[in-house]
Amino acid sequence: MGRFKQSKFSVLRAFVRLVRFGNLLMIGFTQYLVKIFFIDSPAESVWEHFTDFRFFMLSSSTVLIAAAGYIINDYYDVKIDLLNKPDRVVVGSVIQRRMALLFNFLLNALAMLISFWLSWKIAVINFFCIFLLWWYSNLLKRLPFVGNFAIALLTGATVWIVAFYYNQHYEEIYIYASFAFFITLVREVIKDMEDVKGDEAFGCKTLPIIWGIPRTKIFVYALVMAFISNLAVSFFFLHDRIVVFLTSIIFLPIAWVIIRLYYADRRRHFRYLSCWVKFIMLLGLISIFFAKI
Repeated sequence: MGRFKQSKFSVLRAFVRLVRFGNLLMIGFTQYLVKIFFIDSPAESVWEHFTDFRFFMLSSSTVLIAAAGYIINDYYDVKIDLLNKPDRVVVGSVIQRRMALLFNFLLNALAMLISFWLSWKIAVINFFCIFLLWWYSNLLKRLPFVGNFAIALLTGATVWIVAFYYNQHYEEIYIYASFAFFITLVREVIKDMEDVKGDEAFGCKTLPIIWGIPRTKIFVYALVMAFISNLAVSFFFLHDRIVVFLTSIIFLPIAWVIIRLYYADRRRHFRYLSCWVKFIMLLGLISIFFAKI
């Protein structure tokens, strides 16, 4: 009996790792921050935002789709992950492949049911996200840049969909949606440099494989410049102090990433940079508090 319980606990722990539970919490947390600080509502306290059932369902549909996306991605990447990160493989070791597919289907189906209940427009958007996640996992991530772009677009959409649902504050929320897009794009390209060995062994055509590491670094610098330019243009047209707060809080970490990227030439270096970029994402979220005070 004890061994059976331990086995169930191991599967549960593996499932939590499979769906990147920490990332799911960040997605939900981001959406609630956007709701609390940007969306006009009759709520008089923070607690009332958390008791808004329709928004809870909107956020839940996003989180469910993201969880399903992580599962289908790992399903298609088992062989590559066994080479790149063998100690973190879940599908095919702890969770059977057919069970992973079943979880993916159930999570997506539940997300679509919620989406139709909310709005047919939300259902259309979420269906597109589900399809794009499957297409990314099955094909796009093995192609140069398009896979990176798809994931960045989906990340930005998790922020933008709040403005779309409430039809409010598109300009302010765009700042954070574009931030999520560009920072995710930078991180995805860096992760490709980290995983170049396994990706190349299985015929992937990511940017580091077709261009090499030095040229891909230059491309990352170009993405950072595009991101900074986007912030400057946003401030020019919107004159919103949010841009100032966001820029000031992430300037030094981004400068540090640029410097470290120049010297990076080993897998652990790129893993370190990937973690730093994720930290910059967190700083971006924190800036919402200061920008709206």
